[in-house]
Amino acid sequence: MKRMTGAELMLRLLERQGVGTIAGIPGGCNLPLYDALRASRIRHVLARHEQGAGFIAQGMARVTGRPAVCFATSGPGATNLLTAIADAKLDSIPLVAVTGQVPRAMIGTDAFQEIDTYGLTVPITKHNFLVRSAAELLDVVPAAFRIAASGRPGPIVIDVPKDVQNEAVDIDVLPAPGRPDPPPPPRAEDVARAAAMIDAAERPVLLIGAGVVAADAAQTLRRLVDKAALPTATTLLGLGALPHDHPRCLGMVGMHAARSTNMVLEECDLLVGLGIRFDDRATGKAAEFCPGARIVHVDIDASELGKIKTPTLGIRADVGATLRALAAAVAPASRPAWTRRIARLRAEHPLVMRAPDDPLDPYGIIRHTAAVLPPDAIVTTDVGQHQMWAAQAFPCSRPRQWLTSGGLGTMGFGLPAAIGAALAAPGRPVVCFSGDGSLLMNVQELATAAEENVDVKVVLLNNAHLGLVRQHQELFFGGRYHASRFHAEPDFPAIARGFGVRAWDLGAVVDPRATLAEALAAPGPGLVNVPIDAAENVYPMVPPGGANRDMIGGELHATAC
Repeated sequence: MKRMTGAELMLRLLERQGVGTIAGIPGGCNLPLYDALRASRIRHVLARHEQGAGFIAQGMARVTGRPAVCFATSGPGATNLLTAIADAKLDSIPLVAVTGQVPRAMIGTDAFQEIDTYGLTVPITKHNFLVRSAAELLDVVPAAFRIAASGRPGPIVIDVPKDVQNEAVDIDVLPAPGRPDPPPPPRAEDVARAAAMIDAAERPVLLIGAGVVAADAAQTLRRLVDKAALPTATTLLGLGALPHDHPRCLGMVGMHAARSTNMVLEECDLLVGLGIRFDDRATGKAAEFCPGARIVHVDIDASELGKIKTPTLGIRADVGATLRALAAAVAPASRPAWTRRIARLRAEHPLVMRAPDDPLDPYGIIRHTAAVLPPDAIVTTDVGQHQMWAAQAFPCSRPRQWLTSGGLGTMGFGLPAAIGAALAAPGRPVVCFSGDGSLLMNVQELATAAEENVDVKVVLLNNAHLGLVRQHQELFFGGRYHASRFHAEPDFPAIARGFGVRAWDLGAVVDPRATLAEALAAPGPGLVNVPIDAAENVYPMVPPGGANRDMIGGELHATAC
């Protein structure tokens, strides 16, 4: 029997879960956890803002597929975490957020830095816990990791009062680490019916999402695609699950897809949705999405089946297991007529990349960056025009390579997520495509990048605007611009150097290509400022509320996928 405090027990349990790194910030109500952390083999990364800590943990989780951990204190520490937690919920990311809380006797008294963390996080978590005794941790911690990783992954909050952290408890034996529950397999009759629908279809399309990545099912997906000659489109979060240069890859679907991709889905007679939510950015006007198609929808979350589109066949099952079964059940096919039709659509309506050879053009900087990086480099983005340019132009070739905020669309995601990715995969370079508006949301994490000396390069597409806001104002608000222009334009290279990060400005050099290559090859963190024209828009585009067939802009030129 061993006597330990609740804080010491928490750290022992986290160690047994295989946690190697925790991002966080200490404060009054989680100091006992930090005192116990001193004696732990777990590495701590001191973030500069709790939201940054949450996104650092997300970066680790997105790269590894395993639950990652962040720490925050009570009150403002916990509220600063809310955005990162909500982001994880919408994108199905396994995250365990451990927050300090005021002592049990003070809960409900409006004590200093008290907030109802449990109540606040109910709508944005998969599950949460308010720990009432140190002994409860023996059940709570393994359960948190089991729930976070089981079924559809998601975030968990463990709120631990300070006196529980200090409470002594006698431990005879530690519990087994929490492990994911076995995923539900598909029913044989559902697989048979889905396979028959695929075999009978003349114009089938697969639409793959984050569920394929979460299920580690990329190789199985490729077997099915190759065997049945299935054209495959992806959601924003599905990029990389099928390599960009695979002959059946159609690229991203939806608001900023290639026009040809949306047209292919418009003409398909069978849509097989794998681990997707049918979210509005992918479907446009949902009632008019794939109007002539029967739908097979496979998802591990039963609540997604029929939520947006009513499927002909809904299968609540693990996407990986379903893909394995379908790959064995479908008949080999070549589909020459459908293949020719798709090739014609792609030739007639390719994705426009206006100046892919110019490193001071949005597409050009993304393509040149990709050309310099090794194929296993990890890419993060913030949210805005640069995110869509990167989604269109970066050649994603593997799952867990592309990390972006999809459901919540969180500006400020990119830099801390990149730090987390670099911590989880120290042998792989990480590049973060950001905009000047997004970078300022969590720019303080440049200090964390410098302190940890991570191999993260921020490629900043700088147009002195909230670019996507400006684009919407131009196109849908009669050119009435307001609050989308930054009149005070920060010197981002100087800011980066002030944080101890090397910086380069492509607008101030004779040979931007050579300077970019130098920057990306330099060790440690860095920032590359890329001035771009504020009038540049990301095309094509589905107008808000419109059907995907009603895209505007983006004629001629070449396609990325």
